[in-house]
Amino acid sequence: MKCKEIIEELEKKYPRALAVDWDNPGLQAGRREKDIRSVYIGLDATDEVIADAVKKGADMILTHHPLLMSPMKQINSDSFIGRRLITIIQQDICCYAMHTNYDIVTMAPLSGRMMNLQQPEVMEITWENLKTGEREGLGRIGSLPKAMTLRECCECVKEVFGIRHVKVYGELDMMIERAAISPGSGKSMAAAAISHGADVLISGDFGHHDGIDAMAQGLAVIDAGHYGLEHIFVAQMEAHIKEHFPQIQVYCEKMKNPFEIV
Repeated sequence: MKCKEIIEELEKKYPRALAVDWDNPGLQAGRREKDIRSVYIGLDATDEVIADAVKKGADMILTHHPLLMSPMKQINSDSFIGRRLITIIQQDICCYAMHTNYDIVTMAPLSGRMMNLQQPEVMEITWENLKTGEREGLGRIGSLPKAMTLRECCECVKEVFGIRHVKVYGELDMMIERAAISPGSGKSMAAAAISHGADVLISGDFGHHDGIDAMAQGLAVIDAGHYGLEHIFVAQMEAHIKEHFPQIQVYCEKMKNPFEIV
């Protein structure tokens, strides 16, 4: 199967037009006419992912985060992005990313279902069909299955997403009922969570001031890490590829948080 045929099928479900303006999903490098027999799925096109894809003989690397997010005036071995691109092109590997278009179509509703949110709603609307009234966007907000303490919610997040640690802003014994979740970097989603009446926002990449500012407005924060929530992309996309392209061999990045707490 040609690379362009796989892209065409993927973009039926995950249209690039749904991505937010600053994003850069799509074919990052490679030939659209390349024959694809095997795909390697990872969250990022890191050195380790690329090396493992080369070792396994993968024809295509499929990631959530785009390898290229900023314009490059030169592609050479002087920069780590340049070195990655050189390796990908030398090995004749196609590198394709689905980012905020994937977040909107699958990541947001999937994370809401994993937390068993009741009557979930889109937290930040980014797209609306004026004819049908259908709305899509980032994040989900809804009621937890039952009222629980913030501490209990932390334990639930760790269990559901298979992570060992979370960072918390808020009183651990406070009772919460309404939760917002936004995988990835969610500090910009705090205002939307507050406006929707959330007691807690589950996300990642919260800094000191982001956390205390949220608390000052009555919002607790569970920072599960950028990778901690978004790694669900790998397993979900593995299932999607196997369902729609059964003839293609699938390899996956092993789950490993890029940092350790010591």
